[in-house]
Amino acid sequence: MRDLDLTSLRLFIAVCETRNIARVAEQHAIVGSAISKRMAALEETVGTPLLVRRRRGVEPTAAGVTLLEHTRALLAGSDRIARDMAAYAAGVRGQVHILATASVLAESLASDVADFLQAPAHRDIRVGMEERVSSDVVRGIRQGMASVGICWDAAPLDGLESLPYRSDHLAIVTHPDHPLAAQAQLPFEQALGCEFVSLPAASAVQVMLQREAARQGQTLLHRVVVSNFDAALRVVRANLAISVVPVEVARPFADLYGLAVMPLTDTWARRRFSICYRDAQGLSPAARLLVDHLAALGRQEPIDSS
Repeated sequence: MRDLDLTSLRLFIAVCETRNIARVAEQHAIVGSAISKRMAALEETVGTPLLVRRRRGVEPTAAGVTLLEHTRALLAGSDRIARDMAAYAAGVRGQVHILATASVLAESLASDVADFLQAPAHRDIRVGMEERVSSDVVRGIRQGMASVGICWDAAPLDGLESLPYRSDHLAIVTHPDHPLAAQAQLPFEQALGCEFVSLPAASAVQVMLQREAARQGQTLLHRVVVSNFDAALRVVRANLAISVVPVEVARPFADLYGLAVMPLTDTWARRRFSICYRDAQGLSPAARLLVDHLAALGRQEPIDSS
């Protein structure tokens, strides 16, 4: 198979998303026939039909859907290369890309990275951070999508090198009028039977809660599903449901809106995060400096931060 043309791939994504070649031609100031020729050449290159022409437009075949998924990942990597090289051209001497979980990003990573970048010796380093669930953080590091990952240390880190980072403590967060709000702390089983505002099913917190509910012979009652902790706390503030959120994330919001935060007494509610990478020898000098900075912060913090 010949090398794939990036311009054709970008147009292919646009055609799949709009289902209309004429509309893509208008958006990109290209005649429709030129796009059609590129799509035909792309099909010839891969050796299979990618688009089905319909009366009102086009739609991807099964092969087209597969190519669309691969193309999005490929072009994301291409864009990242372009940004990184542009950074070097502008005089930036170090570029570090981090994959991290929502908990880490919401709690401490942003401020820790900011402290690192404020040091005069690091002024020529640029750091990018991308949110992923723990399993995708590990997968991304193994596949070379980023040099450094930070995730819950319960994730399968086999084959990777790792160092301890910070810790957190999960808590039940409720509206002050909720029956559970009077307790200082509680085991998770006491909250089962209440309606929860939940994070996406693949998130580390959600997987753990589902597992613990099943261990108690119960199911988690989802009233609302949101994408991040901030949205979850807003739902709690509206007294629609309760949530499980790290104490470190919940406290500022709770202080502002008077929410009740009850740390969970379960052992699994005290979590430690790990910095992971494929090989310390393979880290760039900038990545090595950042890893050392974050690991030093991890050594300063006790495992149980509750």
